[in-house]
Formats: sequence, C-alpha cells, structure tokens
Amino acid sequence: MQQFFRAQEYKVLIYRLLLVYLMYAFSRFLFFIYNYSFLEIDSVVEYLKLSYHGLAFDTAAIFYLNSLFVLLSMLPFVINTHKIYQKIIFYVYFTTNLIGMSFNFVDLIYYKFNYNRTTISEWDVVKNEDNRFEMFARFAVSYWHVFLLFILTIVVWIVLYKKVKISTKPYSKGVLSYVLTSVACFLLMITLMVGGIRGDFRKSTRPINLVDANRHTSKIQHADFILNTPFTIIRTFNKKTFKKVSYDLRKPEVDRLVQPLKAYPNTVKNKPNIVVFITESYGREYIGAFNDPTQIKDYVSYTPFLDSLATKSLIFNKAYANGRKSIHGMSSVLAGIPSFKDAFTSSPYANQDIESVVSILNSEGYDTSFFHGAPNGSMGFLGFSNILGFDNYYGKTEFNNDALFDGVWGIWDDPFFQFMKTTLDTKTTPFFSTIFTVTSHEPYIIPKEYEGVFPKGDVPMHQCVGYTDFAFKQFFEAAKKEPWFQNTIFIITADHSNQIRYSEYRKLMNRLAVPIMIYSPNGEFTGVKSELAQQIDIYPTIIDMVGYNKPFRSWGRSLVSEKPSKINPFVVSFIGQNYMYSEGNIICIFDGVKAVGFYDVNDLGLETNLISNRTTEMDAVELKCKAFLKDYFERIVDRNL
Repeated sequence: MQQFFRAQEYKVLIYRLLLVYLMYAFSRFLFFIYNYSFLEIDSVVEYLKLSYHGLAFDTAAIFYLNSLFVLLSMLPFVINTHKIYQKIIFYVYFTTNLIGMSFNFVDLIYYKFNYNRTTISEWDVVKNEDNRFEMFARFAVSYWHVFLLFILTIVVWIVLYKKVKISTKPYSKGVLSYVLTSVACFLLMITLMVGGIRGDFRKSTRPINLVDANRHTSKIQHADFILNTPFTIIRTFNKKTFKKVSYDLRKPEVDRLVQPLKAYPNTVKNKPNIVVFITESYGREYIGAFNDPTQIKDYVSYTPFLDSLATKSLIFNKAYANGRKSIHGMSSVLAGIPSFKDAFTSSPYANQDIESVVSILNSEGYDTSFFHGAPNGSMGFLGFSNILGFDNYYGKTEFNNDALFDGVWGIWDDPFFQFMKTTLDTKTTPFFSTIFTVTSHEPYIIPKEYEGVFPKGDVPMHQCVGYTDFAFKQFFEAAKKEPWFQNTIFIITADHSNQIRYSEYRKLMNRLAVPIMIYSPNGEFTGVKSELAQQIDIYPTIIDMVGYNKPFRSWGRSLVSEKPSKINPFVVSFIGQNYMYSEGNIICIFDGVKAVGFYDVNDLGLETNLISNRTTEMDAVELKCKAFLKDYFERIVDRNL
C-alpha cells in the first residue's frame, strides 16, 4: 500500500498541516491572553465555541499560505522523498507559515491600539515613515516578550515538524500507477483546498470575508477573536473598499436624510483666528472635566490645566472619533471626511480637489498653517496637508533643533508648542492653524528633565498626558500676552484614544471617546453639552464661527449654531468590521448590507442586541446609515468632495 499509494507521504502531509492548525490555535490563545479585557469572553465554553467558528477562517488562511507546500508535496515528481527535495519543502513550509504567524503575533500588541485585526491598509501608514526600521527595532525592544514567545514557538514548531519524517524507500510499482494515483489524490486535495479557502463548496455563495465572522457572535469584538491576522491581510490585499453602494435610495431622499450641503448664515464683524489642537492619543478618559457624568469610582485626572480651561470653555462630553488612527483623525477634523475600513487619505481618491476648512478659509483670506513636530512627511500628514491647501507646513525640519527631538516620533510637545506660538506671532490676521502633537504616544516617554514631575499614574500613558497638559499651560500663558490672543478661538480634540485604565472606557463605543473643547478668551463659548458629537462636526463648526455664508459640503453639523438644525446629533464610525451609526436613542450596527444589531444609546458596551424587537425608530436609524454611506462613497468615487 505504501509503495503504491504514497500513503506515508500523505500521512506526513496531513501531520504537517495539522501542526499549522495547532499553531494558529496557540496564537489565538495568546491573542486572548494579551487582549482578554477588550474581548470580553466570559467562559471556557464561549472560548471553545468561538475557537470552533475560527477554524473556517484558519482553514482559509492556512490553505492560502500552504498552496505551494501542498503542491510540491503531492505532485508526482518521484524524487519527492529525497532528502534534498524534503529540505526544499521544509524551507517553503516555514517561510510562508512563519510570515503568516508573525502577523498573528504582531496583533497580540497592536490590537490594543487598533481594536481591529490588522489589514493590508496598515502598510499605507507605515510606508510613509522614513524610520520604519527604527520603529520596528523599538517595537522589538519594548515588547521583547512577544518576540521571545515567537522565537520559542518557531523552535517548538521545527522540533515537532522533524519528529515525523518520510522514508526514502523507493516505490516498486510502475510509474503509471504512481502518476495516476498521485494525480487523483492531488485533485481531491485541490478540491478540499478550494472549499477551505472559500469557506464552503457552494457556488451560490461568495468566499468568506471579514464580516462573516460576525455571524457567530453575540458581541461585536468577538469577531476579532474568531478571525486571524493572516486571513484579514490576505482578504484585504488589493481590495477596493471605496466603491459605490445603492441601497435603492434616490438622491432626493439621500439629500433629505443626510443634507450633505450645509449653510450657516451668520454675520461676523471681526473674523476670529482659529487654532485647532489635534492631540495625539489624548482620549476623553484622561481629562477630568469630561468625566463628571461617568461617576467612575476613584477616578483620577491627569490634566489640571485643561480641567481649569474647561470651566471657561464649551465642552462636549459625549464626543467620539470617526476613526482609529492619526491620519483618520486629520481627515475627519479638517475635511469632515471619516475613514471606515481603510484610511481615506491612503485611497486613490484622496488626490482630488477637496472642499475643507482649509480651502474655505483660504478663500476668506486666512493665513493657513499646519504644525507637526515629526520628521516632515511622517504619517502622510505633509502630503494630505498639501492636498487640503495649507499655505505653510511646519515640521521637524522647520523647527531646526534636533536636540529637542524625542528620538522616536518628533519634537517634544512643550518646545514645539512654543515654536507654534512664536510662528503665529509673525502672522497677519486672520489666521487658521492646526497642530498635531506627538509626545502622548507610545513608547510613553517625556523629557528627562521632567521625570518625576508628573504623576506616573496607573498606565504609562498617564505621565505623558500630564506632560502634554503642562505644554498646553505653557502655551496659553505665553499666547495670552500677544495681541492676537483675544480674538482667537481654540479647539482642542484628539485623533483617538489610547491606553485604558477604567473599565468604562473598554466599552466598544468609549474606545472611540475623544474630547471636544472650544475655548474663546472673550467667553463666547461656555458650558457642558451632553449631546452626541464627533470629529467631523469640527469642520462645519469652524465655518459657522467665521461667518461663511455660502453652502458647503459637510457630513457633520455645527456644534455652535444658534438656529435649530435639521440634522440631529449623530455619530458614525467603524467597529469590529461593521459600520456603527448612532442617533437618538439607538445605536445601529450595519454590516454594509443590512443592520445586524440595534442597541440602546446608553448600552456603550453593545451588550444587549434589540434587533429581535425592531421599532420604527430603528428602521429610521438604519435608513439614515444607508443614506450616509451612499452619499459618502458616491462623492468620494465621483470626486465630488
């Protein structure tokens, strides 16, 4: 039987493939251990159930990556059992599988920052970094335990692989029998692999995709446990996520529901200067002024200055980011363009004439400038700022003092804030300026001279929060002495959140929680608003403030308009491979085709799905979500921004 049917080879092939499954199961276990507080898997039974559903996605990834290995193992080359040939197979097997497995290990850590399995779009961010190799080296040092685990996994994997070897005993039967049986087994294996890659054998269904993981979950975040990172990268490779959708909605109905063109007839005698702070990773959790409604036990604030400034400002304590990354925040805040699966700025549609707060203020005679203390071009900010049309870009090059470079991301916040202030001193008014800060970012370091000055807190991020708060204080104390200060409106927000201390902010919605604070020295904007707000609201808010009277494209709404808005407060984002649209009393989870969940607006953890008891309000929110996405993708694809 062995000599005729190559039974031994096939047994070894199956053994080697089962080893891959074992390693995927192990990496999923590690993924759970490193991210258990975010995944909320409550029992062993639930863990095993979700792992079972993950097998389909593991199979797809494993068969993709091992196609060449299987091909070389099964084709009737006669020399298949030869030592040299087996060595070639060994290297093919481990080259492809270790590349795939490395992606799983990256997400042990990166998931905490991204809240989604990594996709190919992450490369669009990394490729803009000139120091990506230094970043990788720093990652390896900071998370040495992950690299150690990966190396140990490789060692164990190789040992197990070599435990079962193929005999070199030659086949005694004829070549014809050898070829025919080999071809038959090969065709059978190909059939199984095609079915595994697709997810089933039915022609009527499309191959399984990322959203299919949600079919087996009661909690949205469980989909990320079911998925594996090689699968999410493979399935998003060379995929167009920006494409039109219909939903059988006509343009008049879309315009009624979304109102993509806004106008705020407003007379402003003296056009104000506008300064926008997009504060790196500065989630709402860290700022005490925004947390009074949360009633978190033993809550500690690390922002004494911003807390004091908030008492003289208008703050929104239910504000959210429209994306998960820095570049998502830039397009959302400055152009009112959110990002969902992938960053808009990394798409081929970003290079178009975009109506934004920059283009409008340019047309109103404003001097416009963008400040970012990182090496010029980092994060894609320079490219996108040029698309938006900023008059000036000020980065690490313009700062021109590498002694104040943090060695990782950019110039420390305090000196770079002062650099912005002195630069603004030279501007003719009115001016519009945006600064994207850097210090409150992993690896959570501050200048050595400030070590021990700010509370360490409970997570490394807290010390950085304290330092950046100090930088704010220094900036405002210096700026208030300048003649331009009194007629300037300051808006403080964040690109996204970061390290979480309190369980309240582990809830899915609150992982996107950011501050929005509007401060005017003349006291024009004060108070606390608990209505929904989002990053894309900042752009129309600024346009309203400066008295621009013409219609303009905006999916957000003015947060300070004195006239009743026809657009209700809402939030749109992308969570767990699904769109999220919240308005009124309802949070709608939408998979791109239909609603898969409805939750009470106060159910921030999305724990109780109400879809079995649909109401007219739920239907209305789903319809608005569809209308928003239809208008969003049409305008982007048709280059009508």
